[in-house]
Amino acid sequence: MATRPPAAEGKSWELAAHPRLPKGKTVAVVVLDGWGEAPPDPFNCIHIADTPTLDALNKAAPERWRLIKAHGTAVGLPTDDDMGNSEVGHNALGAGQIYAQGAKLVDLALDSGKIYEGEGFKYIQQSFLDGGTLHLIGLLSDGGVHSRFDQLQLLLKGASERGAKRIRVHVLTDGRDVLDGSSVRFVEMLEDDLARLREKGVDARIASGGGRMYVTMDRYENDWQVVKRGWDAHVLGEAPHKFKSALEAVKKLREDPKANDQYMPPFVIVDESGKPVGPVQDGDAVVTFNFRADRMVMLAKALEYEGFDKFDRVRFPRIRYAGLLQYDGELKLPSHYLVAPPEIERTSGEYLVRNGVRTYACSETVKFGHVTFFWNGNRSGYFNQDLEKYEEIPSDIGIPFNVQPKMKALEIAHKARDAILSRNFDQVRVNIANGDMVGHTGDIEATIVGCKAADEAVKIILDAVEQVGGIFVLTADHGNAEDMAKRDKSGKPLRDKDGKVQTLTSHTLNPVPIAIGGPGLSPGVRFRTDLANAGLANVAATVMNLHGFEAPDHYEPTLIEVVDK
Repeated sequence: MATRPPAAEGKSWELAAHPRLPKGKTVAVVVLDGWGEAPPDPFNCIHIADTPTLDALNKAAPERWRLIKAHGTAVGLPTDDDMGNSEVGHNALGAGQIYAQGAKLVDLALDSGKIYEGEGFKYIQQSFLDGGTLHLIGLLSDGGVHSRFDQLQLLLKGASERGAKRIRVHVLTDGRDVLDGSSVRFVEMLEDDLARLREKGVDARIASGGGRMYVTMDRYENDWQVVKRGWDAHVLGEAPHKFKSALEAVKKLREDPKANDQYMPPFVIVDESGKPVGPVQDGDAVVTFNFRADRMVMLAKALEYEGFDKFDRVRFPRIRYAGLLQYDGELKLPSHYLVAPPEIERTSGEYLVRNGVRTYACSETVKFGHVTFFWNGNRSGYFNQDLEKYEEIPSDIGIPFNVQPKMKALEIAHKARDAILSRNFDQVRVNIANGDMVGHTGDIEATIVGCKAADEAVKIILDAVEQVGGIFVLTADHGNAEDMAKRDKSGKPLRDKDGKVQTLTSHTLNPVPIAIGGPGLSPGVRFRTDLANAGLANVAATVMNLHGFEAPDHYEPTLIEVVDK
């Protein structure tokens, strides 16, 4: 896993011709967003949906259809318990290399000290150098899914050594990725660390807290009241439970027979006079120290957006806010972050354009950045405007995706068809977003409709490929629509107190398909059988081969081989 592959430095941009595959074929690259592979059951919307085009690909040519990994270490995330997402997925698809992402990226920045040299830290540092308080908000856990306790410890040490004289930590108890009840131990360890800072003259205290599923850490705009409880406690210093210390808080609140760490009610720490010790004030700095994005985006919107209207914030302090990472690359949220996205160089897009490959990329607004910015290594704009055209189709505004589940799939397909039939482009690259965006709504019926629309879009594109004698590569960036049920460890759907299956709205850990075909594909091309653990990063070399080029030697190996028929 690389931050910048040394093998690429100083190398020529010229790609060698592939010894057995010709140049000049139109290659359509179709990314089905949120389209994983899972066993058929009533909660697999892809299986239930009428998808004859996609169903036929595996049946007609099984040697040209396989599964690849789209999560965990295959896309640069720390462990294989880490779900993939659209940003890291498209990074891997376009880069052809595995770059450190998420927690691994943070570890590298902390180990090297680069985290303190970047724009994000210097931005928040100005607040505490001017006398403001540094607030750290996040999940107090060593579960490694959303945050890690050791990273918080290093941030506390690093900030205090660089001028932070007043620090307030706002803790969210876990009990989901770690054992229930472990909140007491984590608070004890954090209090020990803060006591050592106080010995060095730093006014460091825990200021507020609550359980992750009840306070602050909601996702996908499911329940803004969760975030409001966090806002009230962390920012306003208001909560129904007040204590003199966080250790007293978690111990006392856990005495309730129904209590657990996940759903601990919000609390604030108060001084001897009953005043909260750490509300957020004008001039303060705030850092959210979770590295995983999904349960920080809503809080980030509340902290950053001037026109925020999801709940009454009462007060909107003028602060300097930074995320540990940028949580949503498409929204550019937050606008400041301590660890920048990986510096991805020599992407397949740049290589191909430098070798004369004319490229067209298209999607609707919600995924347009993924087939351009993220595909091109977190780089805006064209490599060569004379050889590239990027086209954005506006997504529906103000209409939930489950109300319009077809989204812009057919419009994207028509644009791709026209680009293919024009013969003005050698590569036509699109993202069809239905499986992911409708899947996130948790509406199973709507997701089924969305999957059918995606299949119809694919047919339009493949028909155009057929007409020009071209090649298609069809894959996905991560799973979502193939499993819409929360499950126990045995795989059985979880049910609520009323017996209803609990809907899963997140991404999954499932592999994704990749299929190749089209009349332009040489007869002897098939998927290799020696790459059992291949992932999204192997796709770039594959696409280069289909354009008639050998991939650079620092790329992950191609998925295909050519055999004599």
